[in-house]
Amino acid sequence: MAAVQVAASLPCGQPREAPRELSLEQNNGFRRLSARLRALQPDDSTVSRMEIHLLFDQLISENYCEGGGVAPEDVSALLVRACQLVPLNQNHLVSKVSQLIHRLLNRLQVIVDEQNLDFLLTYTISAIQQCSPWTHMEVLQALAALVYCNGSKCQKHLPDLLGKSGLLMKLSDVTHSDPEVRRAAVHCMANLCLSVPGQPYLEESYQLVCFQAFLTILQSPKSSDMDDITFCMLLQNALKGIQSLLNGGKMRLTQTEHLGALLAVLKKAMFHGLPGLNIEMPAVLYPTPLPQYDGRSPVKPQQPESSAARPSANKKKKYKVKPKKTQQGEKAEEEEPYGEVDAAPGLSMDQANTCGESAWCSSPWGSQGLPVDGGRATGREQVSSPFTVSSWKRVSSSESDYSDAEGGMQGKMRSYQAKVRQGALACFLSTIKSIEKKVLYGYWSAFVPDTPELGSPQSVSLMTLTLKDPSPKTRACALQVLSAILEGSKQFLSVAEDTSDHKRAFTPFSVTIASSIRELHRCLLLALVAESSSQTLTQIIKCLANLVSNAPYNRLKLSLLTKVWNHIKPYIRHKDVNVRVSSLTLLGAVVSTHAPLPEVQLLLQQPCSSGLSSSSSSATPHLSTPDGWKALPAGPSLEEASLSSPKGTAEPCWLIRLCISTVVLPKEDSCSGSDAGSALGSTYEPSPMRLEALQVLAHLARGYFSMAQLYLMELGEVICKCMCEANPSIQLHGVKLLEELGTGLIQQYKPDSSTAPEQRVPVHMVVMFWTAMLNGPLPRALQSTEHPTLQASACDALSSILPEAFSSLPNDKQILCITMLLGLNDSKNHLVKAATSRALGVYVLFPCLRQDVIFVADTANAILMSLQDKSLNVRAKAAWSLGNLTDTLIVNMDTPDPSFQDEFSGLLLLKMLQSAIQASTDKDKVKSNAVRALGNLLHFLQPSHIERPRFAEIIEESIQALISTVVNEAAMKVRWNACYAMGNVFKNPALPLGTAPWTSQAYKALTSVVMSCKNFKVRIRSAAALSVPGRRAQYGSLEQFSQIWSALVTALQKSEDTTDFLEFKYCASLRTHICQALLHLLGLASASDLPCIQETLAVNGDMIRSYILQFLKSGAGGDDPGAVHSPQERNQMVRVALRHIHSVQALAGDTARGAIVGFLEHILTVHCDSSGERAVLRGSSDQ
Repeated sequence: MAAVQVAASLPCGQPREAPRELSLEQNNGFRRLSARLRALQPDDSTVSRMEIHLLFDQLISENYCEGGGVAPEDVSALLVRACQLVPLNQNHLVSKVSQLIHRLLNRLQVIVDEQNLDFLLTYTISAIQQCSPWTHMEVLQALAALVYCNGSKCQKHLPDLLGKSGLLMKLSDVTHSDPEVRRAAVHCMANLCLSVPGQPYLEESYQLVCFQAFLTILQSPKSSDMDDITFCMLLQNALKGIQSLLNGGKMRLTQTEHLGALLAVLKKAMFHGLPGLNIEMPAVLYPTPLPQYDGRSPVKPQQPESSAARPSANKKKKYKVKPKKTQQGEKAEEEEPYGEVDAAPGLSMDQANTCGESAWCSSPWGSQGLPVDGGRATGREQVSSPFTVSSWKRVSSSESDYSDAEGGMQGKMRSYQAKVRQGALACFLSTIKSIEKKVLYGYWSAFVPDTPELGSPQSVSLMTLTLKDPSPKTRACALQVLSAILEGSKQFLSVAEDTSDHKRAFTPFSVTIASSIRELHRCLLLALVAESSSQTLTQIIKCLANLVSNAPYNRLKLSLLTKVWNHIKPYIRHKDVNVRVSSLTLLGAVVSTHAPLPEVQLLLQQPCSSGLSSSSSSATPHLSTPDGWKALPAGPSLEEASLSSPKGTAEPCWLIRLCISTVVLPKEDSCSGSDAGSALGSTYEPSPMRLEALQVLAHLARGYFSMAQLYLMELGEVICKCMCEANPSIQLHGVKLLEELGTGLIQQYKPDSSTAPEQRVPVHMVVMFWTAMLNGPLPRALQSTEHPTLQASACDALSSILPEAFSSLPNDKQILCITMLLGLNDSKNHLVKAATSRALGVYVLFPCLRQDVIFVADTANAILMSLQDKSLNVRAKAAWSLGNLTDTLIVNMDTPDPSFQDEFSGLLLLKMLQSAIQASTDKDKVKSNAVRALGNLLHFLQPSHIERPRFAEIIEESIQALISTVVNEAAMKVRWNACYAMGNVFKNPALPLGTAPWTSQAYKALTSVVMSCKNFKVRIRSAAALSVPGRRAQYGSLEQFSQIWSALVTALQKSEDTTDFLEFKYCASLRTHICQALLHLLGLASASDLPCIQETLAVNGDMIRSYILQFLKSGAGGDDPGAVHSPQERNQMVRVALRHIHSVQALAGDTARGAIVGFLEHILTVHCDSSGERAVLRGSSDQ
């Protein structure tokens, strides 16, 4: 009777108006029943057994809910007492106590403490060993609830559970007769594999045991005695177990057989129950060797590449998805406890979790997606779409997996099958994260289509799911996986090429990859027009954006981007804000990939109505007519901007107009749905839309500045409006756009710019633009101490002022910029301080500021202060700026007016040298620029400085720091800079090079590098430094000169000795610099040096002659600094050396001079004969 009364109590959660009363009632009921249970004593009498049965029934039938006021320790104590009362020979009571354990732990979400867990596990394991088989199902359910998130506390019981003869291994074996028991055992194993952050995980041996067991289950066909739903649940448990091993256990699939076998079963499970498909897979998938990765075995996980050459402003935040409180029984089988969702702005977490309640696809949707098989899509194209919605268009247009009318066993069956597919995709996603990308891409062809299906038997791929799966959740999961595959695929896809027709007996790998890229475009665009679910539609567009960011369109035939462009344009007015945001993201990817592309340039110039008419598909939204495009009033500033455009003939860019309208104009009612990111009552588009529009504008300014410059002044108004808003993100993106525009203007005025002078924005227009910025909210952003990121970005923007325009700014604006930067250098925030240090390093190179001794000195003091900062980033930026400042000192040495050198403080020079020496011992990011600064400072020192005793010690320390950096195994960039700096030191004639004690050490370091450094660019810079001294005395003694000469000859001999094929492209440049150095030494050699030279020529004369002839013939590439380029210059070097050797007074009986003269004359003769020239060498010899 009591059991009936308890069962009739109100269910959990219904009486919302009185939760306290319900909680108190539950607590009182539990305490009352618990007290009665504790009062019982172990007794084998019939009456006692009946009383325990009745009490268990009451406890099981009690209505519990999470947080019902019952303490976890009380639950654990009750369960222990219940087990103590039930002997293992009472099968019915054992079954009942197992149900109680399962019920209480699930409903109350209790994790049993370690001490009580030990007792309960011992009891349940003994129950399985001793009780009748019919009890095993309930006992295994109890065991699953006990081990849930408790795997790390079960170590001493693992041999009994997972050992060779362990209970779970026996009960989960394919030969076990009871399918339900088998499923329950696998469920226990999966719960054991769940991890808890901060706690130890299963030992590797047990991980492998579980992995092999799960893999065997997935590989085994359904037995005849197992129904379809049980089989689906069995597969789900096995998939969840493998996913837990990969996620929490950080299991690494290092063996090809393990990975290949797993991918084979995952591919099969991904299509489980999909109507019309019944695929057979081999037991193991084997990878294809990839030429992109040079056949090297993986060493460490590869970091994902950035999708563009420049850092993108489109950074998404990652939010941890909290685990749902799940039952540790059946419900836990369908849920994954941990995961991440890459939430784009404005996309709620519920929307982002497209895989539904099961959280199977808890992966970054912004960076995950996948290709699908395009199917047999042929026939006439619709108005703006190259693809028709073929016969497999979605069965259901509902957001849910199945309609309510479907019901019954068949609907339940399809739901379970869909969950298996989603589980397989989620497991695949975890697999992708646990292996290196270069390993993953070996299996590319198994999951990504490369040819359209034209009547042939379907080759299933991820695109098959995206196009044909009736469940939108499964389609979204498949797209997430495809996006994960595409993320960071730039290196793999870079080999693709189909710009020419290949008529060969075989298909090159590059053509296969290009075909795969084309098929991905075709299938994703087909999925785009066929999709009815907004959430899945968002995933398709995100996946397209990932594909566009990584595909090498500069090596592919035209039209791919045009199709993407024309298909996505209608969706920028979609009713769902997430679709609109992702559409802008895709457009941003198009304008940022391999920019500038001629195809995209043409697309940007299309009239705004081009391609806006869409197909009649209900899934595809329509854009308004061109008149519907909003436009800002064209004020005087816009007119002036138009005048600055090339001849005023360029067609306006509709995308820029769209983005400007999105940022600054009120939203339209037709697009106001699902505005998750907008503030209540906001008249503008949701913040995610506006932020994405600003990012697209920044991409356009970076890659297609010729378009953006037509709107320069109008964009300036947009930036000012953004910086005046209260939303810090809008402010920040406005400032980022300002920086990109400033950088674009600087690029136009660079000496090597391809922009014709008449196509540039006039300087007076740039001055107007920056004056407006400085009169506007930019100074306020620089002072926004509550938003340091905004401050730092404003500093970066301020550093992008065109130098020619800065000198024309009003004097008060110049002073404002300098004062603000010098003031912000005292900021306590490391981001602001780093940005300020960098900006000062830019300003110090401005022609109008670099001769201002006071400004240079103030900047030097600010930089020296930043070099002492605790932040590595600040020190790195300060070191870069110090290098720039010392470059300015060198530039000022070449000016006719010596006043700068005279007025610059010697004490400040001393401080700069001391700071640079200290920085040269810092991290590589600081060290590389510190040694550059040291070289410039030692070059700048005047005789008046060197003569002072206090400078002698610091000069010695500086050169020792450079020598140490040259010879130490530092980063190659650091050593390159150190060699370059050493060459700068040699340029100062006031330094005692040749007589100072450090001379031999410096030359020894350089000769060691030129002979043996693995990096050829460092060798080149060392050879260049050795050819800097202009007098024989600066090379020191005869022995020192001989060592330098011999080292250069050895370096020439080894100029092709490398195992790294990447270095081969520098071989010619290295030989050029070594030949220059050898000829330079010949042009300075004294009589005593000649025997050593003759001796070397006697041994290696033929080798040296061949390389010098090659040098005379080919020379150096035009991008090789420090090398002579014209044939006349190269020829003249040999003639100068020849004349010098002729002029040397030979020692009595010395034949060296004649041998060297003959060697050089022979070189000139051979060169002149081969080039068709005729030279009277005898005449030159007589001279």
